[in-house]
Amino acid sequence: MKIHDVTVTIDADVPIYKGDPGVAISSFKSIADGSTANVSQIAFGVHTATHVDAPNHFIDGAKRVHEIDPAKLVGRCRVIAVPAEITAIGPEHLGDLSNAERILLKTRNSEYWNDRSDGFRTDFAYITPEAARVIVDAGVVLVGIDYLSIEKSGSPGHPVHVTLLEREVVILEGLDLRSIDPGDYELICAPLKYDGGNGDGSPARTFLISR
Repeated sequence: MKIHDVTVTIDADVPIYKGDPGVAISSFKSIADGSTANVSQIAFGVHTATHVDAPNHFIDGAKRVHEIDPAKLVGRCRVIAVPAEITAIGPEHLGDLSNAERILLKTRNSEYWNDRSDGFRTDFAYITPEAARVIVDAGVVLVGIDYLSIEKSGSPGHPVHVTLLEREVVILEGLDLRSIDPGDYELICAPLKYDGGNGDGSPARTFLISR
C-alpha cells in the first residue's frame, strides 16, 4: 500500500483565486518568547489551496460543509488523465463513467504547481457544462480537478458549479496530481468540520491510496 498526499500546501505564496482572502500565518505564542507552548494562528479563505465546495457555495440555503455526507469523501476513486492540449474538458474526455463513484481529473494544470511566481492563472483547464451534466447523470458523488476552480474563469452564472452542487456532488479543487498516474485508487478527503459563516467550503487534506 502506498499513500499519496495530493494536497497543496497552504503558505504565504500559494496562488489565491482572484478576489478571495489572502493567507496569513503567524506565531501567536512561542516558547522562544517565554510562553510555555508554541501556538500558531492562521487566517485564509475557505477556498484556499486544496479544498471542497459545499452546495451553499453557489446555492443559497443549501447544505453547508459540515453537512456533507462523509461517505462521499472516502472510497473508490478514478484518476482520469486529460491530454495537455485540452482546455475545455467535454464528455468525450471523461471516458466510461458507469462504474465511477468519484473522479479526479489530471490535466495540464498540475504543472502550474511547479512555479507559483505568476500567482493565480486564468488559463487553467476546466470542465464544460455538458461534462458536468454527464457527471451527475452517471451518479458520480465527487469530482476533483488540479487547479483552484473546476469551471472556466469568469463563467457567467457558474453553470458547472450549479449543475454539480444542486445534485450535491462534492467538488474538490486545487489538487496536486503531478506524481499521480491515471487509474483506480482509494480516496480520503478530510475537510474541516466547522459551523459558521456561510459554510460554503473548506480546505481539505486529501490522500490517494494505491495497492
